[in-house]
Amino acid sequence: MSGGVDSSVTAHLLKEQGYDVVGIFMRCYNIDGCAEADAEDARRVAEHIGIPFYVWDFEQEYKDRVVQYMIEGYRAGITPNPDVMCNREIKFGLFLEKALASGADFVATGHYVKLEKSLEGVFKLFEATDPNKDQSYFLWTLGQKQLAHCLFPIGSIKKPEVREIARRAGLLTAEKKDSQGICFLGKFSLDDFLKQYIPEHRGALLTTSGEKIGEHSGVEFYTIGQRHIDADFVFPKTGGAVERKPLYVASKDPGTNTVMLAEGQDDPALYRSEIELTQINIISGIPEDATPVSVCARVRYRQPLSGATLSKLNEGKYKLVFSTPQKFVAEGQSVVFYSAKGEMLGGGIIL
Repeated sequence: MSGGVDSSVTAHLLKEQGYDVVGIFMRCYNIDGCAEADAEDARRVAEHIGIPFYVWDFEQEYKDRVVQYMIEGYRAGITPNPDVMCNREIKFGLFLEKALASGADFVATGHYVKLEKSLEGVFKLFEATDPNKDQSYFLWTLGQKQLAHCLFPIGSIKKPEVREIARRAGLLTAEKKDSQGICFLGKFSLDDFLKQYIPEHRGALLTTSGEKIGEHSGVEFYTIGQRHIDADFVFPKTGGAVERKPLYVASKDPGTNTVMLAEGQDDPALYRSEIELTQINIISGIPEDATPVSVCARVRYRQPLSGATLSKLNEGKYKLVFSTPQKFVAEGQSVVFYSAKGEMLGGGIIL
């Protein structure tokens, strides 16, 4: 129980369905202290529902496995995904292991994703009923061993209905705002956090034609597709007229400490037709020797699915060729594969 409305309703629904429910708040790394207020909200909801409540401390493990992973990723010039790593290492790693060792049969979370079991006994994950809240993208690292002990009670419910259930049940989190951004940062910006660990070093901002138009504080603080906050550069047009367009990070070179900016979202430099992947995990639906295989792929959270062909290159590496070039493809981020029917087949890390 995170102290939010989704996990509160999850606990409430399971109690109504006859499960023997225990509420657990995971204390992880939090730099602005907001976690204490969340823990108190979770405790009060558990008391209202009438279930036991405990706090489990994973702060050091979270620092070691999630925060450090994120820092090292940015230091290497890629864009890591701490939410994916938190799910793999903490929620469905350490937390699941401790829950099972404590006598639990299942762990349940407020993730918006649907879980089904086939007649053959294979667990399958599907996109949530609410496309605006679907969180399957962050769960691609899960396998059959973990899914056998998972429950996702709100995956078939849309967010407004979740809040209405909370209101009817008298849960104090019914109107609580959803958390935004990287959970442990709170009100701190990512840049401010990273600059505590990564020194600034000036480098050139280039246009796609190679013209220097400014400077930046280090490639480590940029990601592909990011809109450059100083969007006041002007590009001459024929006849002497000028037109202002937003600038987006198209590429970055850690070796030369340069960042290339593209003009507008339609610049070809922002698109890629194929990518290589590593750390592939197949949940279901793709036999290991079945590539090449047609899939629907998502390269960023909430980005529309695109047709693609997945092929195995060698041990540990795959290639994904898009039917239509995709923009804002960042090294280190996750790409997730789906079937045409919304089943999440698996995913990998973009090289």
